[in-house]
Amino acid sequence: MANTTSAKKATRKIARRTAVNKARRSRVRNFVRKVEEAISSGDQAAASAALRAAQPELMRAAGKGVLHFNTASRKVSRLAQRVKALSA
Repeated sequence: MANTTSAKKATRKIARRTAVNKARRSRVRNFVRKVEEAISSGDQAAASAALRAAQPELMRAAGKGVLHFNTASRKVSRLAQRVKALSA
């Protein structure tokens, strides 16, 4: 258990930050899931629309430090590749 005042404040800050990051990560997962569902249904228009919505969310999460930039870029790239494959 934290003894000093500063340590107690640090634990409060960490708890707040964790809650925010958890919400952001959950939001990103929801956007990615919508793209995955559209891809699995085979609807190219819906998949590309969902990807256009998911891409800024992934990059925003990377900017906020929830995801690494390379991880976000990789996810966007792989989703875009799969959406593009639907039209072929």
